[in-house]
Amino acid sequence: MHKIKSSEITPEHLYATRRNFIKNSIWAFGAAASAAALAACGASGQAQPAATPAASESASTPAAEASYASGVAELQKELTPLESIANYNNYYEFSTDKEAVAGLATNFKTSPWKVEVGGLVNKPMTLDIDDLRTKFTQEERIYRLRCVEGWSMVVPWTGFPLAQLLKQVEPKANAKFVSFISLNDPGQMPGQNDIFSGFQWPYAEALRLDEAMNDLTLLVTGLYGKALPNQNGAPLRLAVPWKYGFKSAKAIVKIELTEEQPKTFWTIANPAEYGFYANVNPDVPHPRWTQSSERRIGETSRRRTLLFNGYADQVAALYKDLDLKANP
Repeated sequence: MHKIKSSEITPEHLYATRRNFIKNSIWAFGAAASAAALAACGASGQAQPAATPAASESASTPAAEASYASGVAELQKELTPLESIANYNNYYEFSTDKEAVAGLATNFKTSPWKVEVGGLVNKPMTLDIDDLRTKFTQEERIYRLRCVEGWSMVVPWTGFPLAQLLKQVEPKANAKFVSFISLNDPGQMPGQNDIFSGFQWPYAEALRLDEAMNDLTLLVTGLYGKALPNQNGAPLRLAVPWKYGFKSAKAIVKIELTEEQPKTFWTIANPAEYGFYANVNPDVPHPRWTQSSERRIGETSRRRTLLFNGYADQVAALYKDLDLKANP
């Protein structure tokens, strides 16, 4: 990876508020297991970062903070540079060329922006994007991002757990799934004008309700401490770090709770290659390539892919009765 200045890797405001950043960037195994998490290295020998909810105040002992500080130093080494995150994007609404998306999305209008939350809920809502930024406390979460194509990043998102929003709309007893519908606007999104692609717009993704309620599932409003760039899904996208990246819908305009499993963009486009669950699993290959290893953007070598992208401790229980190979 090319050498970059630390100021380009981590936002200034995170240095100025180091204690809060440390408490919001806990390892997957919690405060008591920081050292163990740092030892749980990938093939490269470097620590694999993850995130969970903010730590309790009781974790802010001198010893715990020293451990966190060490962990944050490792995270900073691992973060994918903003330049790479912002200029290497799968966003077919604009283009199938990853490096062309940023330029094509430059003038994409993200304000005004409304998000409708409804379906099988007791209190449906329509919220402005500013409501979502101010109504819910925004957190910094450093997550791995693993693409089904075999490349990966480590991204410092800003957002809030989807569960907080879902609790406010009060899901009904028969709600089992949550669908996410992205903007359909061919005037702004040139990729939606490609009549030969065979894609059915708008982009749609979905999770089981229990997956959506997991604390790791994040509604994202920012990146690297700033507003979310257009090419990364502004103004609102999903981040589900234990699943392949295509599950994390961008430019969300509607969230709907349903009883039946919704059809999703890629399961419609190519059901033989893209399953509904899309959990990162090194033991289940894509029909055209292995998933046992991945290439971190900015690196030349490959590293071992981790089950559930390294978040097994938080999410494996969701699938204890599910055959992961039969439900890719």
